Amino acid sequence: MQRLTKKTAKPTSKPLAKLTVQSTLRRAWVKRFLMLASVPSLPLGLTSAFSASTPNSALPAPSSLLVGAAASAHPVTAAQAESVKGSAYPKVFPRKLVFPRDFGAHPDYRTEWWYMTGWLGEGADRLGFQVTFFRSRTLHPESNPSRFAPRQLLFAHAALALPSEGQLLHAEVAGRAGPAGASFGTADTALALSGWSLQRTVDDHYKILIPADQFTLELDAFTSLAPVLRGEDGYSLKAPSSQFASYYYSRPQLNVSARVTLKKSLGSRRRTEPPLSLSGSAWFDHEWSSSLLIAGAVGWDWIGINLLDGSSLMAFRMRDAEKNTLFSVWDWRGERGPVIERRQDVSWQPLGQWRSPRSLVTYPERLQLRLAGRTLTLQPLMPDQEVNAQASTGGFYYEGAVELTENGKLLGRGYLELTGYGAPVVL
Repeated sequence: MQRLTKKTAKPTSKPLAKLTVQSTLRRAWVKRFLMLASVPSLPLGLTSAFSASTPNSALPAPSSLLVGAAASAHPVTAAQAESVKGSAYPKVFPRKLVFPRDFGAHPDYRTEWWYMTGWLGEGADRLGFQVTFFRSRTLHPESNPSRFAPRQLLFAHAALALPSEGQLLHAEVAGRAGPAGASFGTADTALALSGWSLQRTVDDHYKILIPADQFTLELDAFTSLAPVLRGEDGYSLKAPSSQFASYYYSRPQLNVSARVTLKKSLGSRRRTEPPLSLSGSAWFDHEWSSSLLIAGAVGWDWIGINLLDGSSLMAFRMRDAEKNTLFSVWDWRGERGPVIERRQDVSWQPLGQWRSPRSLVTYPERLQLRLAGRTLTLQPLMPDQEVNAQASTGGFYYEGAVELTENGKLLGRGYLELTGYGAPVVL
């Protein structure tokens, strides 16, 4: 699959009709890859057969970050193994995450993502950023001997929220993992796709490079703290039933240094602005699963907030078509990760509406979270932070920089994700 954010095209004499046909064919290829998940199921064990996920043993984690047993294997009981037989994808069972192995990819599972968001700069020049890499295992037949068989697909999204210009710059790329160059590592975080990259280094820095058409984003994010394991040791329920769960950890309160280069349009050309050197804070998530959405759910609302006192807050709810909460989690952690408060009775209340001029989807303008006599408000950095992902993962979703306040007092900054408002989420 081609990179979906194109460089500035040179003048061409090709007829318009021919260009339209080429564009249509490219979109058709994207749709074909996304439809491969409907192919009949495969036996498990893609990890050993997948050549593009060569372990990168040169990226061990510091010993202070090891969580759980040092063994590289992920043991399951005989009963668990028996329940997986005949499944298209492995199920998620309770286990403690093991690092550095679980920093890497888990190719047998249906879907996986690595996600970093944050705030950069100060005052009127502040901006928000989002970078997400997705991995999706298709059910393409193992009997296909081609090295180009699309068994693993990679997608990536990046966005800059620029309130000073009232503009959201967004880019996306997509491709199949394999000889074409798209790759992921299974021993540590190491993703590459169409010149975009995300990697964790031996000294526990996250390095990101996004050379998009409208901007180039270079990030270096670091924390000295161990990963925050969601749920029970990283086993995170997404419903009352254990059938819907994921493996999930976070790295909140990351210190970030960034280099942001904007490329502004001047007619048919682009002018590259002088790069901006900025600093700020970020949030990193890594999650993988084979089944996330409870019956009746069309999407979710999620926040990751770095609080000013050094603690962090993650909360989400699964939502039905009438915007009722089917399942919710509130997970407030101290500066070094201990649980301060967990609950499942938080009320999510929309305040006002904002309608996208592109998708015509209506989202909450703001949100209030009500719990135990407290009312917290999520205020967006700017209204329009909708991501158009039709050319990669499909559809539209909202990924926006927000501030968390209580009675007008600023408590922290982070990101709000809203999915399933225009159409049900399809994994």
